[in-house]
Amino acid sequence: MMTYSLSKRQARLFLLRHQRLVTGGLKEGKMSIHGFVRHVGCIQYDPLSIAGHNHELVLQARLPGFRPEMATELLYKDRLLIDGWDKNMSIYCTEDWPYFQRRREAAARHQDNEAMAAMVTHVREELNSRGPLSSLDLESKEKIDWSWAPARLSRAAMESMYFWGELSIHHRVHTRRYYDFTAKLLPAGLLSASDPNVTMDQHHDWYVLRRIGSIGLQWNKSGDGWLGISGLKSKERTAAVQRLLLSDKLREVRVEGIKLPLYMRTIDAPELEAVLRLDDAADTGTGTQEITFAAALAPLDNLLWDRELIRQLFGFHYRWEVYKPVLEREYGYYVLPLLYGDRFIARLEPVMNKKSGILTIVRWWWETGESLVPGMLPALVKALTSLARSTGASGIQFTPETVQSCGLQELESALSSPQ
Repeated sequence: MMTYSLSKRQARLFLLRHQRLVTGGLKEGKMSIHGFVRHVGCIQYDPLSIAGHNHELVLQARLPGFRPEMATELLYKDRLLIDGWDKNMSIYCTEDWPYFQRRREAAARHQDNEAMAAMVTHVREELNSRGPLSSLDLESKEKIDWSWAPARLSRAAMESMYFWGELSIHHRVHTRRYYDFTAKLLPAGLLSASDPNVTMDQHHDWYVLRRIGSIGLQWNKSGDGWLGISGLKSKERTAAVQRLLLSDKLREVRVEGIKLPLYMRTIDAPELEAVLRLDDAADTGTGTQEITFAAALAPLDNLLWDRELIRQLFGFHYRWEVYKPVLEREYGYYVLPLLYGDRFIARLEPVMNKKSGILTIVRWWWETGESLVPGMLPALVKALTSLARSTGASGIQFTPETVQSCGLQELESALSSPQ
C-alpha cells in the first residue's frame, strides 16, 4: 500500500486543485460544468436562493463567465446532467443513472398505501394526456404524512414516482418541479442498462470511491461527507476502504497534525504529485507562484462537505446557520465563506434585491488576523464580480456600515470602477 506524507499546506493545495479552486482550474463554457460534475460525482442542489442556488454558487466559484442558464441547459435541454439524489438533493451526470438502481428499487418497495396507488394511476393518466406537470396542476387537496411535514397527496405521489425512477424533472420554474416520464427524457439504452455493481460490496466500493472523489481527501470517520449512502455504516465503510486500498484504487495520505489517515483516489495521484513538485520548487525559489485565486463559496460546496476536516486543514470553522433560530446564529442567515489563495479570509452575507437588481453585501466578517491589503484587490474584485454575474445582478454594493466597520473602502471603489 502506497502512503503519501504531506504538510497541511500541501494537503490544502491538493484539495484546492482537485476542486478546481485555482486560477485556470476550469476553462470557460458550459461543457466544463459537465466535466467538473463528472470529476466530483455530484454537486448539491438546494431550493433556497438568496444570492443564487447552491449549485450555481458552486459553479460560479470555479467557472469563468458562469451564468445559471448554462447549468439549466445541461439539465433540461441537453440532459447531460440530471436532478437526482446522491448526497441529498444533487446534480450528477446522466450517464451515472444505472449506478443508482438500488436506490430506485428500494424506493419502489415502500409503496403500499391505497390512496397513494390511486393517485399514482391518476398522475400517469394526466401526464399521458397533458404532458409535463407539477403537483399543483393536479386537482388534489387530500394530504398525507410526508417527509418533513404533511403534503398534498399529488405531490407525494409525484415525488415517489421520481424516487423510484418512473418520473424525472422535465424543467423547473424557480424551485417548482415539472415532471415527465423518464422514458421520454433519457435514452432507452441507458434506462435498460443494468447496475454495473452486481454485489453490495461492489456497490459500497463504488460509492466510497465516488464520495472520496467528491471531496478530494476524506477520512474514514462519520460526518456529513458520507451522508446519503444507504446501508453504509462504519463497518461497511471500513471494509470498502480496505478493499479499495488492496486493489490500489485508493491511497493513504498522512497529514502532519492530523491523527487519522486520509484517503484519495489513485487516479488523482498525478495531480497530487504535481502539487508536491510545485511546492518543492516554490520552497527552493526555482518555481513560479500561481496567480492568487479568490472565490465566494457555496454553503454546501463540495470542499466544505466535511467541516471538521476543513477546520483541521484550514483552521476555518464554518456552519451553515440558515436553519438555526436567529438568536442562536453566530454570523447570519445565508453566509458564504471567502477563499483567498489557500486560506479562508472572511465571511460575507450577500442578499439579492430582485426589484433593484443590486446584489448587496449586507455584512462582512474578517477572519482573525485578516484585513484588506492592496494585493488582494484584483482577486477579490474578480470573485465578487463573478458572484454578482451569477445572480444576474446589474451591480454590487456594500452597506455603508459594512464598508466603515470592515475597512472595505478600497474594495468598494475597485468594484465600482469600470473593469
